[in-house]
Amino acid sequence: MGISNLSYEECRRKRVEENKKRMEALNLPLLSQALLDSSPSKSSSPSKLTKPRVTQKQLVVVRRSSRVAKQPTPVYAEVLVDRVVIPRRARDFPEQFYASDEARKNAFERALELHSGLEPNYPICIKSMVRSHVSGCFWLGLPAHFCKTHLPKNDGVMTLIDEDGDEYPIIYLARKTGFSGGWKGFSIAHKLSDGDAVVFQRIKPTACKVYIFRANGSKEDSDSNSS
Repeated sequence: MGISNLSYEECRRKRVEENKKRMEALNLPLLSQALLDSSPSKSSSPSKLTKPRVTQKQLVVVRRSSRVAKQPTPVYAEVLVDRVVIPRRARDFPEQFYASDEARKNAFERALELHSGLEPNYPICIKSMVRSHVSGCFWLGLPAHFCKTHLPKNDGVMTLIDEDGDEYPIIYLARKTGFSGGWKGFSIAHKLSDGDAVVFQRIKPTACKVYIFRANGSKEDSDSNSS
């Protein structure tokens, strides 16, 4: 019994050694270790990509009260405020170029009075002239709400019609809400100055009637403009 067991154990050991030598000859231990080293671990697994959250904006129609719809067209007028006096340099414009606060306010109030005598169905914008409007760059910015509500949505040519019926083509910039090319010629032709109040009455989609109230004008000038 002991001899048979010994021979069995000896045969098994020999068989194991032979298999081990074959595996070493084929480099199987090295290959199995390489596979274990290259296999990704659970902790290093890539995280799932999350989709970015997209928000959408929609334009909706704002309901207006019937009482508001029946009211006259609003007047877009700038509010006069006290200006900060900045010392002028020697190369600046002469003293008579600048309108006093009282003269500016007087011209603006006369422009407001004109509104009561004009057709209420046409929107109106009132601008008080400052130096940049009538000299230098000759750029006239208009109230944004007036432009977006009543003027063209894209850049183009508009027509300004003065009180004599003369027409002046003006380049209108929709994004900047103002007049650019052509405004210089209109300003010079009508001798606009600092403090003058200019009334723009939109009578057509691309045309405005213009009324001018001088800051240094007398009461007679105001009556002639409002008549």
